[in-house]
Amino acid sequence: MIRFVLGPERVLVPDLANRLPGRGMWLSARADVLQTALAKGAFARAARCEVRVPPGLADQVRDGLVRRIAELLGFARRAGQAVAGFEKAREWLRSGRAGLVLQASDGSAEERQRFLSGCAGIAVYAPLDAAALGAVFGRERVVHVAVAPGRLAAALTDENERLLGLLSPAAMNQDPDGVRQAGR
Repeated sequence: MIRFVLGPERVLVPDLANRLPGRGMWLSARADVLQTALAKGAFARAARCEVRVPPGLADQVRDGLVRRIAELLGFARRAGQAVAGFEKAREWLRSGRAGLVLQASDGSAEERQRFLSGCAGIAVYAPLDAAALGAVFGRERVVHVAVAPGRLAAALTDENERLLGLLSPAAMNQDPDGVRQAGR
């Protein structure tokens, strides 16, 4: 679910962290639901007043979710709950210390599959490219990240699922190795 609130001058604002003041309007995190709500004026009906919808609202929500994923991953890194790089992340995966794996969306499919070989039953997402993952870890590029189980991993999973729901079916890819990838 994604919460929206009315900002100053009755402008619709996505509240991705669910913390903004005001009466919230909730929508399922799906592209078709958002498009239908925009087309049929559902926000104005829910708010019982005129609502100004900013241009590119769907893109604004998607970009906000990508930022939230990067922020949460940064929190996990600083808390010692995330490691990057093939060897370190693979060791966490083998030892059962990883609760979630994030991979670069622009990494090679063969390399991502090789990294995951022999490790079934773990959630794997590819929401960011290698440069964006690398920025979180202070590197130029990162392809593999392992995140320890816990609240941050659960929050990352939730944000990745919301992001995947907002992508059109044509933009969402699922690799044969089970990686849920957000393609742009």
